[in-house]
Amino acid sequence: MAEVTILQVVPRLDTGGSEQATVEIAEALTRAGARALVATAGGRMATAVIQAGGEVVTLPVASKNPLTMLANARRLERLIVERQVALVHARSRAPAWSAYLAARRARRPFVTTYHGAYGTLGPLKAAYNSVMARGDRVIANSLYTAKLIAARHRLKPERVRVIYRGIDEASFDPLVVPPGPVAKLRERWGVSPKTKIVLLAARLTGLKGHRQTIEAAAALAREGALDGAAVVFAGDAPGKEAYRQELVALIARHGLQDKVRLVGHCHDMPSAFLAAHVAIAPSLVPETFGWTSIETQAMGCPVILSDIGALPETVISPDQDAARFTGWLVPPGDTAALAAWIRIALALSASERASIGARASARAAAEFTLSQMQIKTLTVYDELLDTHLAEAFAHPPSFEAASLENGA
Repeated sequence: MAEVTILQVVPRLDTGGSEQATVEIAEALTRAGARALVATAGGRMATAVIQAGGEVVTLPVASKNPLTMLANARRLERLIVERQVALVHARSRAPAWSAYLAARRARRPFVTTYHGAYGTLGPLKAAYNSVMARGDRVIANSLYTAKLIAARHRLKPERVRVIYRGIDEASFDPLVVPPGPVAKLRERWGVSPKTKIVLLAARLTGLKGHRQTIEAAAALAREGALDGAAVVFAGDAPGKEAYRQELVALIARHGLQDKVRLVGHCHDMPSAFLAAHVAIAPSLVPETFGWTSIETQAMGCPVILSDIGALPETVISPDQDAARFTGWLVPPGDTAALAAWIRIALALSASERASIGARASARAAAEFTLSQMQIKTLTVYDELLDTHLAEAFAHPPSFEAASLENGA
């Protein structure tokens, strides 16, 4: 197979799901024997693209200035022609417009990934968002997102592909995380080894349900159901210091200083989820995916999630299958229901929890892995290019075979 060049376009490479996916697909393309180009304004993850075998082309594609976007379209068109790019994949709206114009002028297939909900606030915003539905293939990160796309843009189903984000199996595996880091994390959080942790891992924002969790904790504490347990909020608050102080005051008002802890950002999430007895994601607004839920379950930890957006897609609830359930769903904002499921989770015997955790871990490994996401994305490229990138990624040639092919 002749070498294929794929161009991904992303505003910046700082942090986030779309940025991480860009790196992961660059790695997959390299492993499949293809060339991976990434057009971006830059960022700290640019090094990761290079380490993955890709090449970074620095362009001001983060700009929303119409004149800059048109100039970027011309730059990208030149890049496509000069580097013989076979397909263009855009992951955000502003650069997607430039990439769309460039791909159409150069007569190349165009793919988009719908990473977020992209709220529509009037016809101008709807028109701006519409570029994400103009791909020859549109990748949705969940069934929920796919339904949003269908409702807003009336796309034919055959153009949409649902591809879940995937966890790195090598990192999120309860068998590979040693006990040392878990013990150190507990010590840093001020939680004793035998205390059960209820973990809410999310940035500090009112949309993630921190207030409701504190109210649920207060109800549990009044009846003694929180004895031997602690609630940990793991997440930072960039630009949200007032909200953090509000949470501190609410914790104090309920006398929960020894039960609810704000520990800031956590850099070792596998250890955090392994330390948790149960993890919660009581979001108040729809999420387009449930990244934290998948990571949690991969580490063998049961979850309690809001029954909203894409979160239900990531868990098997008792209502769905009482014998195979991996967690529980609660109506968003329902403090009493949240408290009830936390109470049940904390009361699980060691064997009951281990059974739920084993099912959760097995399902995450079967349905939400990084390699699956990479193969399915390369399959989308193959559909449009009549190539075999997915097969080459899944079954890379051995070193010896490659050496013979190259005449070594």
